[in-house]
Amino acid sequence: MKLASRISRISVSQTMAVNEKALQMRALGVEIVDFGAGEPDFPTPENIKQAGSRAIECNFTRYTPIGGTPDLRKAIVEQHARIFGSNFRDSECLVNVGGKHAIFNTVSAIVDDGDDVVIPTPYWVSFADIVRYAGGRTVLAHTSEAEGFRLTAKLVEKSLTPKTRLLIANSPNNPSGAVIDNEEFVRIAALCHDRGIVLLSDECYSRFLYDGLKPFSLGAYPEFRDTLVIAGSLSKTYAMTGWRIGYVMGPRDLVAAVQKIQSHSTSNPPSISQQAALEALTGPQDSVEMMLAEYTRRRDFVVQRLNGIPGVECTSPGGAFYAYPNISSSYARGIKDSLDFSKQLLEQAHVAVVPGSAFGTENHIRISYATSLEQLDRGLSRIAQFIIRLDG
Repeated sequence: MKLASRISRISVSQTMAVNEKALQMRALGVEIVDFGAGEPDFPTPENIKQAGSRAIECNFTRYTPIGGTPDLRKAIVEQHARIFGSNFRDSECLVNVGGKHAIFNTVSAIVDDGDDVVIPTPYWVSFADIVRYAGGRTVLAHTSEAEGFRLTAKLVEKSLTPKTRLLIANSPNNPSGAVIDNEEFVRIAALCHDRGIVLLSDECYSRFLYDGLKPFSLGAYPEFRDTLVIAGSLSKTYAMTGWRIGYVMGPRDLVAAVQKIQSHSTSNPPSISQQAALEALTGPQDSVEMMLAEYTRRRDFVVQRLNGIPGVECTSPGGAFYAYPNISSSYARGIKDSLDFSKQLLEQAHVAVVPGSAFGTENHIRISYATSLEQLDRGLSRIAQFIIRLDG
């Protein structure tokens, strides 16, 4: 069968490919330590689950408005205002089927064939493929590991072209955990605004920050609002990955365009999930602080252990729940690249990680520490033994 040419522009997500391989090995009885998936290991909080159950019991199981229920849109806008100091209107908010859906629809509404889109590396695995699917051209802005992978206005400016239409910024960053300095983020937003470039800020991990850093959003700066789009998600913050609720906030014309796309693809987000999301946003927030405290403990444990492995270097992430160690010293000892490292690690040491090539760099692997300290200890010990054996 002849397929559309746009399918050849994209590849299967490498994070999903790693997960599939690990599942196959598990099916054969192999005990795998999985550091691959970016998914909280905590259960969805009980009050949120109960809200979903009540929705079913009350027969809240029919279509809702395409862009989400009015109550949920209002709750998203109000919580964002409380935490970040923004002042979006309900009409400037749309609910999507997860954060990835929010980004996919937003890019589809903004990017035309031949437009350039600046993406800092390392980048979340789907950014580049979404841009290519929409017909855009990716321009990679390579951040420096020595500077903690933090994006700067100077680096953005160097990456701009006459065809630049969009910049995608992800802070805290997946996979590196890097957090853009607040003042620098404002400078980046001003640069984009002055050039008429849309800035898509992915705030998926905005509540998970370490070392005293406070949640920050460019949504608090009304002067950038006509060129700023915010994509958010409840998946990580509330351990709701399977509920599939994300959102977009931005100019009304953009929100209307995203809604038009959504009306012909998924229609409304799941009704039951929307009721659970409403409880997540308006109910007790103690689960968020509990998860953050545990992630902090795990981060410190993981970074210390990684930096204790000969030849491995790992910067300390400022947010999210990933470590991004440099394992390139192993390339002189029989390893070709990050993909080869990840394959051999899975096959020989039974540890699943994601190769840096999935994120636009070649010297790293991504380790998710959204798992127990026991699993982290077991997996890191296996990684250390694997690397030591390479010296053979």
